[in-house]
Amino acid sequence: MPQCQALLRRDDDAPEVGCVGENLAGLVRAAARARPGRPALLFRSERITWADIDARVDRAAAALLGLGLHPGDRVAVQLGNTPHFAVAYFGTLRAGLVSVPLNTGYTGRELQHALADSGARALITSDTGAALAGAAKDTLPDLEHVIIAEGGRPGDALPHFDDLLAAVPGTSVRDVGGGEDLAVLIYTSGTSGVPKGAMLSHRALLANLDQVSRIEPPVLGRDDVLLLVLPLFHVYGLNPGLGMLAYHGAAGLLVERFDPHDTLALVARHQVTCVLGAPPMYVAWSKLPELSDGLASVRFALSGSAPLPAEALRQIAEGTGLTVFEGYGLTETAPVLISTLMSDVPKPDSIGRPIPDVDIKLVDEQGDEVDEDDHGEIMVRGPNLFSGYWPDGAGGPGADGWWPTGDIAFADEGGDLHLVDRRTELILVSGFNVYPREVEIVLLAHPEVAEVAVIAVPDAMTGEAVKAVVVLRSGAALTPEAVITHCEKSLARFKCPSVVEFATDLPHTIIGKVRKGQLRSTAV
Repeated sequence: MPQCQALLRRDDDAPEVGCVGENLAGLVRAAARARPGRPALLFRSERITWADIDARVDRAAAALLGLGLHPGDRVAVQLGNTPHFAVAYFGTLRAGLVSVPLNTGYTGRELQHALADSGARALITSDTGAALAGAAKDTLPDLEHVIIAEGGRPGDALPHFDDLLAAVPGTSVRDVGGGEDLAVLIYTSGTSGVPKGAMLSHRALLANLDQVSRIEPPVLGRDDVLLLVLPLFHVYGLNPGLGMLAYHGAAGLLVERFDPHDTLALVARHQVTCVLGAPPMYVAWSKLPELSDGLASVRFALSGSAPLPAEALRQIAEGTGLTVFEGYGLTETAPVLISTLMSDVPKPDSIGRPIPDVDIKLVDEQGDEVDEDDHGEIMVRGPNLFSGYWPDGAGGPGADGWWPTGDIAFADEGGDLHLVDRRTELILVSGFNVYPREVEIVLLAHPEVAEVAVIAVPDAMTGEAVKAVVVLRSGAALTPEAVITHCEKSLARFKCPSVVEFATDLPHTIIGKVRKGQLRSTAV
Protein backbone atom coordinates (compact mmCIF):
# COMPACT_ATOMS: atom_id res chain seq x y z
CA MET A 1 0.00 0.00 0.00
CA PRO A 2 1.43 3.43 -0.86
CA GLN A 3 2.37 5.54 2.13
CA CYS A 4 0.91 8.80 0.79
CA GLN A 5 -1.11 9.84 -2.18
CA ALA A 6 -2.18 13.10 -3.75
CA LEU A 7 -5.55 14.46 -2.71
CA LEU A 8 -7.40 16.48 -5.35
CA ARG A 9 -8.72 19.92 -4.54
CA ARG A 10 -12.43 20.37 -5.16
CA ASP A 11 -11.98 23.58 -7.13
CA ASP A 12 -9.47 22.41 -9.74
CA ASP A 13 -7.42 19.46 -10.87
CA ALA A 14 -4.14 20.59 -9.35
CA PRO A 15 -3.12 18.19 -6.60
CA GLU A 16 -2.92 19.28 -3.00
CA VAL A 17 -0.49 16.76 -1.57
CA GLY A 18 -1.86 15.76 1.81
CA CYS A 19 -1.20 12.35 3.28
CA VAL A 20 -3.24 9.24 3.90
CA GLY A 21 -0.32 7.02 4.81
CA GLU A 22 1.65 6.17 7.92
CA ASN A 23 5.21 7.49 7.61
CA LEU A 24 5.74 11.25 7.81
CA ALA A 25 8.52 11.04 5.20
CA GLY A 26 5.89 9.84 2.74
CA LEU A 27 4.81 13.49 2.48
CA VAL A 28 8.06 14.29 0.70
CA ARG A 29 7.56 11.43 -1.75
CA ALA A 30 3.98 12.57 -2.45
CA ALA A 31 5.07 16.18 -2.99
CA ALA A 32 7.83 15.05 -5.37
CA ARG A 33 5.39 13.00 -7.41
CA ALA A 34 2.70 15.68 -7.50
CA ARG A 35 4.98 18.70 -8.03
CA PRO A 36 8.47 17.49 -8.97
CA GLY A 37 9.75 20.72 -10.51
CA ARG A 38 8.20 23.12 -8.04
CA PRO A 39 10.43 24.73 -5.40
CA ALA A 40 10.48 23.08 -2.00
CA LEU A 41 13.20 25.12 -0.28
CA LEU A 42 14.65 28.54 -1.02
CA PHE A 43 17.98 28.94 0.74
CA ARG A 44 20.44 31.72 0.06
CA SER A 45 20.87 31.51 -3.74
CA GLU A 46 19.58 27.91 -3.99
CA ARG A 47 16.19 26.87 -5.33
CA ILE A 48 15.72 23.20 -4.41
CA THR A 49 12.81 21.32 -5.97
CA TRP A 50 10.65 18.66 -4.38
CA ALA A 51 12.11 16.04 -6.71
CA ASP A 52 15.61 16.99 -5.58
CA ILE A 53 14.67 16.95 -1.88
CA ASP A 54 13.09 13.51 -2.28
CA ALA A 55 16.22 12.14 -3.97
CA ARG A 56 18.41 13.54 -1.18
CA VAL A 57 16.12 12.03 1.45
CA ASP A 58 16.48 8.64 -0.28
CA ARG A 59 20.25 8.96 -0.13
CA ALA A 60 20.18 10.03 3.51
CA ALA A 61 18.02 7.04 4.45
CA ALA A 62 20.31 4.65 2.56
CA ALA A 63 23.44 6.20 4.07
CA LEU A 64 22.14 5.92 7.65
CA LEU A 65 21.07 2.32 7.18
CA GLY A 66 24.46 1.68 5.61
CA LEU A 67 26.09 2.66 8.89
CA GLY A 68 24.48 -0.36 10.50
CA LEU A 69 21.63 1.53 12.16
CA HIS A 70 18.34 -0.32 12.61
CA PRO A 71 14.71 0.85 12.74
CA GLY A 72 14.01 2.38 16.13
CA ASP A 73 17.59 3.60 16.66
CA ARG A 74 17.86 7.28 17.57
CA VAL A 75 19.62 9.78 15.31
CA ALA A 76 20.27 13.20 16.82
CA VAL A 77 20.00 16.09 14.37
CA GLN A 78 21.65 19.25 15.66
CA LEU A 79 21.52 21.63 12.72
CA GLY A 80 20.29 25.11 11.90
CA ASN A 81 17.69 26.14 9.33
CA THR A 82 19.43 24.73 6.28
CA PRO A 83 18.53 22.12 3.65
CA HIS A 84 20.76 19.68 5.54
CA PHE A 85 18.25 19.69 8.40
CA ALA A 86 15.31 18.83 6.15
CA VAL A 87 17.22 16.05 4.40
CA ALA A 88 18.57 14.57 7.64
CA TYR A 89 15.17 14.75 9.35
CA PHE A 90 13.10 13.16 6.61
CA GLY A 91 15.89 10.71 5.75
CA THR A 92 15.95 9.50 9.34
CA LEU A 93 12.20 8.94 9.29
CA ARG A 94 12.23 7.23 5.89
CA ALA A 95 14.77 4.72 7.23
CA GLY A 96 12.49 3.88 10.17
CA LEU A 97 14.85 5.60 12.59
CA VAL A 98 13.89 8.07 15.31
CA SER A 99 14.85 11.71 14.85
CA VAL A 100 16.08 13.60 17.93
CA PRO A 101 16.18 17.31 17.01
CA LEU A 102 18.62 19.19 19.25
CA ASN A 103 19.14 22.87 19.92
CA THR A 104 22.19 24.27 18.11
CA GLY A 105 22.86 26.50 21.10
CA TYR A 106 23.29 23.64 23.56
CA THR A 107 26.26 23.78 25.86
CA GLY A 108 28.40 20.68 26.26
CA ARG A 109 26.46 19.70 29.39
CA GLU A 110 23.07 20.07 27.68
CA LEU A 111 24.19 18.17 24.59
CA GLN A 112 25.65 15.38 26.72
CA HIS A 113 22.37 15.02 28.62
CA ALA A 114 20.24 14.75 25.46
CA LEU A 115 22.58 12.30 23.75
CA ALA A 116 22.98 10.13 26.83
CA ASP A 117 19.31 10.18 27.76
CA SER A 118 18.11 9.35 24.24
CA GLY A 119 20.81 6.72 23.66
CA ALA A 120 21.45 8.22 20.23
CA ARG A 121 23.65 6.04 18.03
CA ALA A 122 24.36 8.82 15.54
CA LEU A 123 24.68 12.60 15.65
CA ILE A 124 24.43 14.82 12.58
CA THR A 125 25.76 18.22 13.58
CA SER A 126 28.16 21.08 12.89
CA ASP A 127 31.86 21.08 13.59
CA THR A 128 31.08 22.91 16.86
CA GLY A 129 28.59 20.26 17.94
CA ALA A 130 31.03 17.52 16.97
CA ALA A 131 33.69 19.06 19.21
CA LEU A 132 31.29 19.22 22.16
CA ALA A 133 30.22 15.61 21.62
CA GLY A 134 33.85 14.57 21.31
CA ALA A 135 34.65 16.14 24.65
CA ALA A 136 31.90 14.05 26.26
CA LYS A 137 32.53 10.80 24.37
CA ASP A 138 33.54 8.88 27.49
CA THR A 139 30.03 9.41 28.90
CA LEU A 140 28.27 8.48 25.63
CA PRO A 141 28.73 4.73 25.10
CA ASP A 142 25.82 4.49 22.64
CA LEU A 143 27.10 7.20 20.30
CA GLU A 144 28.91 5.41 17.46
CA HIS A 145 28.70 7.91 14.60
CA VAL A 146 29.30 11.67 14.59
CA ILE A 147 28.67 13.21 11.17
CA ILE A 148 29.48 16.79 10.24
CA ALA A 149 26.95 18.50 7.98
CA GLU A 150 27.85 22.16 8.54
CA GLY A 151 31.28 23.74 8.92
CA GLY A 152 34.55 21.92 9.08
CA ARG A 153 35.75 19.90 6.04
CA PRO A 154 39.48 20.34 5.31
CA GLY A 155 41.31 17.52 7.05
CA ASP A 156 38.27 16.42 9.04
CA ALA A 157 38.69 13.10 10.78
CA LEU A 158 34.92 12.72 10.93
CA PRO A 159 32.71 11.88 7.94
CA HIS A 160 30.83 14.66 6.18
CA PHE A 161 27.11 14.31 5.54
CA ASP A 162 27.38 15.28 1.86
CA ASP A 163 30.09 12.67 1.29
CA LEU A 164 27.95 9.94 2.84
CA LEU A 165 25.05 10.89 0.55
CA ALA A 166 27.27 10.91 -2.53
CA ALA A 167 28.63 7.45 -1.74
CA VAL A 168 25.28 5.61 -1.89
CA PRO A 169 23.31 4.67 -5.03
CA GLY A 170 20.63 7.14 -6.06
CA THR A 171 17.83 4.59 -5.84
CA SER A 172 14.42 4.90 -4.23
CA VAL A 173 14.19 3.80 -0.60
CA ARG A 174 10.91 2.47 0.73
CA ASP A 175 9.51 4.20 3.81
CA VAL A 176 10.03 1.96 6.84
CA GLY A 177 7.51 1.94 9.65
CA GLY A 178 4.99 4.59 10.62
CA GLY A 179 1.72 4.88 12.46
CA GLU A 180 2.29 4.32 16.18
CA ASP A 181 6.05 3.86 15.66
CA LEU A 182 8.13 6.52 17.37
CA ALA A 183 9.13 9.17 14.83
CA VAL A 184 10.52 12.05 16.89
CA LEU A 185 11.97 12.24 20.37
CA ILE A 186 11.94 15.94 21.13
CA TYR A 187 13.15 17.44 24.36
CA THR A 188 10.97 19.94 26.17
CA SER A 189 12.46 23.37 26.64
CA GLY A 190 13.34 22.78 30.27
CA THR A 191 12.19 26.21 31.48
CA SER A 192 11.39 24.73 34.88
CA GLY A 193 13.61 21.67 35.16
CA VAL A 194 15.69 19.05 33.36
CA PRO A 195 14.43 18.58 29.76
CA LYS A 196 12.39 15.43 29.14
CA GLY A 197 12.04 13.60 25.85
CA ALA A 198 8.48 13.71 24.51
CA MET A 199 7.72 10.71 22.29
CA LEU A 200 5.89 11.77 19.11
CA SER A 201 4.70 9.02 16.79
CA HIS A 202 4.14 9.31 13.05
CA ARG A 203 0.44 9.15 13.91
CA ALA A 204 0.59 12.17 16.21
CA LEU A 205 2.60 14.34 13.81
CA LEU A 206 0.46 13.49 10.78
CA ALA A 207 -2.75 13.96 12.77
CA ASN A 208 -1.79 17.49 13.73
CA LEU A 209 -0.97 18.38 10.13
CA ASP A 210 -4.37 17.06 9.08
CA GLN A 211 -6.10 18.98 11.89
CA VAL A 212 -4.48 22.29 10.93
CA SER A 213 -5.20 21.69 7.23
CA ARG A 214 -8.93 21.53 8.04
CA ILE A 215 -9.02 25.07 9.44
CA GLU A 216 -10.98 27.52 7.31
CA PRO A 217 -9.78 29.71 5.73
CA PRO A 218 -6.75 27.54 4.88
CA VAL A 219 -3.56 28.34 6.73
CA LEU A 220 -1.32 27.11 3.91
CA GLY A 221 -1.83 25.95 0.34
CA ARG A 222 0.22 24.54 -2.52
CA ASP A 223 0.97 27.99 -4.02
CA ASP A 224 2.12 29.61 -0.79
CA VAL A 225 5.64 30.60 0.22
CA LEU A 226 6.16 29.93 3.93
CA LEU A 227 8.75 31.74 6.03
CA LEU A 228 10.86 29.17 7.93
CA VAL A 229 12.80 31.29 10.39
CA LEU A 230 11.70 29.61 13.62
CA PRO A 231 14.27 26.96 14.58
CA LEU A 232 13.47 23.67 12.88
CA PHE A 233 14.79 21.81 15.91
CA HIS A 234 11.88 23.27 17.91
CA VAL A 235 8.52 21.53 17.58
CA TYR A 236 6.84 24.75 16.38
CA GLY A 237 9.24 25.12 13.46
CA LEU A 238 9.43 21.36 12.90
CA ASN A 239 5.84 20.26 12.36
CA PRO A 240 3.69 23.38 11.67
CA GLY A 241 6.64 24.65 9.65
CA LEU A 242 8.62 21.93 7.86
CA GLY A 243 5.94 19.25 8.20
CA MET A 244 3.14 21.47 6.92
CA LEU A 245 5.34 22.56 4.03
CA ALA A 246 5.67 18.95 2.89
CA TYR A 247 2.01 18.21 3.58
CA HIS A 248 0.97 20.81 1.00
CA GLY A 249 3.97 20.64 -1.33
CA ALA A 250 4.43 24.40 -0.89
CA ALA A 251 7.67 26.41 -0.97
CA GLY A 252 9.63 27.36 2.14
CA LEU A 253 12.08 30.22 2.60
CA LEU A 254 14.79 29.02 4.98
CA VAL A 255 16.30 31.76 7.14
CA GLU A 256 19.11 30.79 9.49
CA ARG A 257 18.82 33.70 11.92
CA PHE A 258 16.12 36.28 12.53
CA ASP A 259 17.16 39.88 12.03
CA PRO A 260 14.26 42.37 11.92
CA HIS A 261 15.51 44.35 8.90
CA ASP A 262 17.18 41.55 6.94
CA THR A 263 14.39 39.01 7.42
CA LEU A 264 11.73 41.54 6.45
CA ALA A 265 13.69 42.31 3.29
CA LEU A 266 13.84 38.57 2.46
CA VAL A 267 10.08 38.29 2.99
CA ALA A 268 9.54 41.06 0.43
CA ARG A 269 12.14 39.75 -2.04
CA HIS A 270 10.76 36.20 -2.10
CA GLN A 271 7.12 37.28 -1.90
CA VAL A 272 6.42 35.26 1.22
CA THR A 273 2.69 34.70 1.70
CA CYS A 274 2.59 32.98 5.10
CA VAL A 275 4.58 33.85 8.21
CA LEU A 276 4.95 31.43 11.11
CA GLY A 277 6.44 33.45 13.93
CA ALA A 278 6.93 34.06 17.62
CA PRO A 279 6.13 37.22 19.61
CA PRO A 280 9.67 38.71 19.59
CA MET A 281 9.58 38.74 15.76
CA TYR A 282 6.33 40.65 15.55
CA VAL A 283 7.31 43.06 18.33
CA ALA A 284 10.54 43.89 16.48
CA TRP A 285 8.78 44.25 13.12
CA SER A 286 6.03 46.44 14.56
CA LYS A 287 8.60 49.16 15.22
CA LEU A 288 10.06 49.30 11.69
CA PRO A 289 9.12 52.05 9.21
CA GLU A 290 9.37 49.54 6.32
CA LEU A 291 6.79 47.22 7.96
CA SER A 292 4.00 47.83 5.44
CA ASP A 293 6.15 47.31 2.34
CA GLY A 294 7.98 44.34 3.87
CA LEU A 295 4.81 42.39 4.62
CA ALA A 296 2.85 43.47 1.52
CA SER A 297 2.85 39.95 0.02
CA VAL A 298 1.81 38.22 3.27
CA ARG A 299 -1.77 36.95 3.46
CA PHE A 300 -1.47 34.99 6.71
CA ALA A 301 0.52 35.66 9.88
CA LEU A 302 0.55 33.34 12.87
CA SER A 303 2.18 33.62 16.27
CA GLY A 304 2.74 31.07 19.00
CA SER A 305 4.90 29.97 21.94
CA ALA A 306 3.97 32.94 24.17
CA PRO A 307 1.34 35.71 24.35
CA LEU A 308 1.77 38.46 21.75
CA PRO A 309 1.60 41.95 23.32
CA ALA A 310 -1.60 43.78 22.38
CA GLU A 311 0.37 46.85 21.31
CA ALA A 312 2.34 44.86 18.72
CA LEU A 313 -0.92 43.33 17.44
CA ARG A 314 -2.39 46.79 17.05
CA GLN A 315 0.65 48.29 15.34
CA ILE A 316 0.89 45.48 12.79
CA ALA A 317 -2.84 45.64 12.07
CA GLU A 318 -2.71 49.40 11.57
CA GLY A 319 0.48 49.31 9.54
CA THR A 320 -0.32 46.39 7.26
CA GLY A 321 -3.99 45.47 7.60
CA LEU A 322 -2.91 42.00 8.75
CA THR A 323 -4.45 40.19 11.69
CA VAL A 324 -1.82 38.15 13.47
CA PHE A 325 -3.57 34.99 14.62
CA GLU A 326 -2.38 33.45 17.86
CA GLY A 327 -2.35 29.85 18.96
CA TYR A 328 -1.59 27.55 21.82
CA GLY A 329 0.13 24.21 21.79
CA LEU A 330 2.72 22.06 23.46
CA THR A 331 5.61 19.84 22.47
CA GLU A 332 3.56 16.90 23.69
CA THR A 333 0.69 17.67 21.27
CA ALA A 334 2.71 17.91 18.03
CA PRO A 335 2.05 20.90 18.83
CA VAL A 336 -1.12 22.84 17.85
CA LEU A 337 -4.25 22.61 20.02
CA ILE A 338 -6.03 25.95 20.03
CA SER A 339 -6.05 28.98 17.71
CA THR A 340 -7.79 32.31 17.27
CA LEU A 341 -8.30 31.14 13.67
CA MET A 342 -11.19 29.14 15.13
CA SER A 343 -12.78 32.16 16.84
CA ASP A 344 -15.60 34.23 15.36
CA VAL A 345 -13.45 37.30 15.96
CA PRO A 346 -9.89 37.12 17.37
CA LYS A 347 -9.67 38.81 20.76
CA PRO A 348 -6.58 40.30 22.42
CA ASP A 349 -5.28 38.09 25.25
CA SER A 350 -7.26 35.10 23.92
CA ILE A 351 -5.78 31.90 22.51
CA GLY A 352 -9.01 31.11 20.67
CA ARG A 353 -10.83 27.79 20.36
CA PRO A 354 -9.79 24.16 19.73
CA ILE A 355 -8.77 23.18 16.23
CA PRO A 356 -10.66 20.35 14.48
CA ASP A 357 -10.60 16.94 16.20
CA VAL A 358 -9.20 18.30 19.48
CA ASP A 359 -11.31 18.01 22.65
CA ILE A 360 -10.74 20.48 25.49
CA LYS A 361 -12.14 20.71 28.99
CA LEU A 362 -11.22 22.81 32.03
CA VAL A 363 -11.12 21.01 35.36
CA ASP A 364 -10.55 21.88 39.00
CA GLU A 365 -8.16 20.14 41.38
CA GLN A 366 -10.67 17.33 41.88
CA GLY A 367 -10.94 16.72 38.15
CA ASP A 368 -14.44 18.17 37.84
CA GLU A 369 -15.27 20.56 35.01
CA VAL A 370 -15.40 24.19 36.12
CA ASP A 371 -18.21 26.68 35.56
CA GLU A 372 -18.04 29.37 32.87
CA ASP A 373 -15.46 32.08 33.65
CA ASP A 374 -13.85 29.93 36.37
CA HIS A 375 -10.19 29.02 36.10
CA GLY A 376 -9.35 25.40 35.41
CA GLU A 377 -6.53 23.22 34.14
CA ILE A 378 -6.67 22.54 30.40
CA MET A 379 -7.27 18.85 29.68
CA VAL A 380 -6.86 17.74 26.06
CA ARG A 381 -7.75 14.72 23.96
CA GLY A 382 -7.03 14.03 20.31
CA PRO A 383 -5.09 11.89 17.83
CA ASN A 384 -2.16 14.36 17.92
CA LEU A 385 -1.16 13.56 21.51
CA PHE A 386 2.24 12.11 22.32
CA SER A 387 2.94 8.60 23.57
CA GLY A 388 4.41 9.68 26.91
CA TYR A 389 7.91 10.59 27.99
CA TRP A 390 11.04 8.69 27.07
CA PRO A 391 11.88 5.93 27.63
CA ASP A 392 8.89 4.13 29.15
CA GLY A 393 5.95 6.29 28.07
CA ALA A 394 5.28 7.58 31.57
CA GLY A 395 3.19 10.72 31.89
CA GLY A 396 1.23 10.22 28.69
CA PRO A 397 -2.53 10.35 28.11
CA GLY A 398 -4.75 8.29 30.42
CA ALA A 399 -6.74 5.25 29.41
CA ASP A 400 -9.62 7.58 28.49
CA GLY A 401 -7.34 9.58 26.16
CA TRP A 402 -7.31 12.75 28.27
CA TRP A 403 -4.02 14.45 29.18
CA PRO A 404 -3.47 17.29 31.68
CA THR A 405 -1.44 20.12 30.16
CA GLY A 406 -0.52 21.81 33.43
CA ASP A 407 -1.81 25.12 32.03
CA ILE A 408 -4.61 27.14 33.64
CA ALA A 409 -7.22 28.92 31.53
CA PHE A 410 -10.80 30.17 31.54
CA ALA A 411 -13.46 30.33 28.84
CA ASP A 412 -15.32 33.60 28.28
CA GLU A 413 -19.02 33.83 27.50
CA GLY A 414 -18.31 33.46 23.77
CA GLY A 415 -16.40 30.22 24.28
CA ASP A 416 -12.93 31.64 23.62
CA LEU A 417 -10.15 30.48 25.90
CA HIS A 418 -7.81 32.75 27.81
CA LEU A 419 -4.54 31.38 29.16
CA VAL A 420 -3.89 32.30 32.79
CA ASP A 421 -0.74 30.46 33.79
CA ARG A 422 1.12 27.22 34.36
CA ARG A 423 -0.32 25.21 37.23
CA THR A 424 3.23 24.58 38.40
CA GLU A 425 3.87 28.36 38.50
CA LEU A 426 0.92 29.02 40.79
CA ILE A 427 1.90 31.16 43.78
CA LEU A 428 0.27 30.37 47.14
CA VAL A 429 0.11 33.46 49.36
CA SER A 430 -1.37 32.55 52.75
CA GLY A 431 -3.27 29.77 50.99
CA PHE A 432 -4.69 32.07 48.28
CA ASN A 433 -3.98 31.33 44.61
CA VAL A 434 -2.04 33.95 42.64
CA TYR A 435 -1.62 33.40 38.89
CA PRO A 436 1.57 35.14 37.71
CA ARG A 437 0.11 35.90 34.28
CA GLU A 438 -2.70 37.95 35.84
CA VAL A 439 -0.16 40.12 37.66
CA GLU A 440 2.02 40.40 34.55
CA ILE A 441 -0.91 41.68 32.46
CA VAL A 442 -1.52 44.45 35.01
CA LEU A 443 2.14 45.42 35.10
CA LEU A 444 2.48 45.43 31.30
CA ALA A 445 -0.35 47.98 31.16
CA HIS A 446 1.97 50.52 32.82
CA PRO A 447 3.42 52.78 30.09
CA GLU A 448 6.92 52.61 31.57
CA VAL A 449 7.13 48.79 31.74
CA ALA A 450 8.64 47.01 28.72
CA GLU A 451 8.66 43.42 30.01
CA VAL A 452 7.99 41.60 33.25
CA ALA A 453 8.13 38.16 34.83
CA VAL A 454 6.34 37.27 38.05
CA ILE A 455 7.59 34.39 40.20
CA ALA A 456 7.20 33.02 43.73
CA VAL A 457 9.74 33.62 46.47
CA PRO A 458 9.73 32.13 49.99
CA ASP A 459 8.14 34.22 52.74
CA ALA A 460 8.30 33.46 56.45
CA MET A 461 4.82 34.85 57.14
CA THR A 462 2.77 33.85 54.06
CA GLY A 463 4.66 30.79 52.80
CA GLU A 464 5.21 32.36 49.39
CA ALA A 465 5.25 35.93 48.16
CA VAL A 466 4.93 37.56 44.76
CA LYS A 467 8.10 38.87 43.14
CA ALA A 468 8.10 40.95 39.96
CA VAL A 469 11.22 41.19 37.79
CA VAL A 470 10.66 44.32 35.71
CA VAL A 471 12.39 45.63 32.59
CA LEU A 472 11.70 49.34 32.14
CA ARG A 473 11.36 51.23 28.90
CA SER A 474 14.20 53.54 27.91
CA GLY A 475 14.18 56.69 30.03
CA ALA A 476 11.72 55.33 32.61
CA ALA A 477 12.40 55.91 36.30
CA LEU A 478 9.91 53.80 38.26
CA THR A 479 10.56 52.86 41.85
CA PRO A 480 9.56 49.57 43.48
CA GLU A 481 6.96 51.46 45.50
CA ALA A 482 5.43 52.91 42.32
CA VAL A 483 5.20 49.45 40.78
CA ILE A 484 3.38 48.08 43.83
CA THR A 485 1.04 51.10 43.94
CA HIS A 486 0.16 50.54 40.27
CA CYS A 487 -0.77 46.92 41.00
CA GLU A 488 -2.88 47.85 44.02
CA LYS A 489 -5.22 49.79 41.72
CA SER A 490 -6.20 46.59 39.86
CA LEU A 491 -5.39 43.62 42.09
CA ALA A 492 -6.27 42.35 45.53
CA ARG A 493 -3.48 43.07 47.97
CA PHE A 494 -2.37 39.44 48.29
CA LYS A 495 -1.79 39.35 44.50
CA CYS A 496 0.43 42.43 44.46
CA PRO A 497 4.22 42.07 44.41
CA SER A 498 5.92 42.46 47.76
CA VAL A 499 9.32 42.24 46.05
CA VAL A 500 10.23 44.22 42.92
CA GLU A 501 13.53 43.81 41.10
CA PHE A 502 14.58 45.82 38.06
CA ALA A 503 16.59 44.13 35.31
CA THR A 504 18.07 45.25 32.01
CA ASP A 505 16.58 42.18 30.31
CA LEU A 506 15.01 38.79 30.99
CA PRO A 507 16.39 35.37 30.03
CA HIS A 508 14.48 33.78 27.15
CA THR A 509 14.30 30.47 25.36
CA ILE A 510 15.15 30.53 21.66
CA ILE A 511 11.47 31.07 20.73
CA GLY A 512 10.83 33.85 23.21
CA LYS A 513 9.51 32.23 26.39
CA VAL A 514 10.85 33.71 29.62
CA ARG A 515 13.05 31.23 31.47
CA LYS A 516 11.33 31.51 34.82
CA GLY A 517 13.24 28.53 36.14
CA GLN A 518 16.44 30.55 35.73
CA LEU A 519 14.87 33.52 37.51
CA ARG A 520 13.69 31.32 40.36
CA SER A 521 17.13 29.77 40.79
CA THR A 522 18.61 33.21 41.45
CA ALA A 523 15.66 34.65 43.40
CA VAL A 524 16.10 35.83 46.95
